[in-house]
Amino acid sequence: MATEAVKLLVGTGRPLIGRLLLYDALGMRFRELKVNRDQDCPLCGENPSITELISDYVEFCESEELPVAAD
Repeated sequence: MATEAVKLLVGTGRPLIGRLLLYDALGMRFRELKVNRDQDCPLCGENPSITELISDYVEFCESEELPVAAD
């Protein structure tokens, strides 16, 4: 993940956008999978409902009404 962040910040190389790299250290194998974008994603979908960062993390974490992930 650090390598991907550096590539994006520097603007060089081919970032893994839309792809997932799997590394098997025991077998010394790499696999690359294509990952499709979720159009209903609340962050990056067609109509995002998350549009800004949380300003008060302490208040959010102490809240009794934490968001529940939809199945």
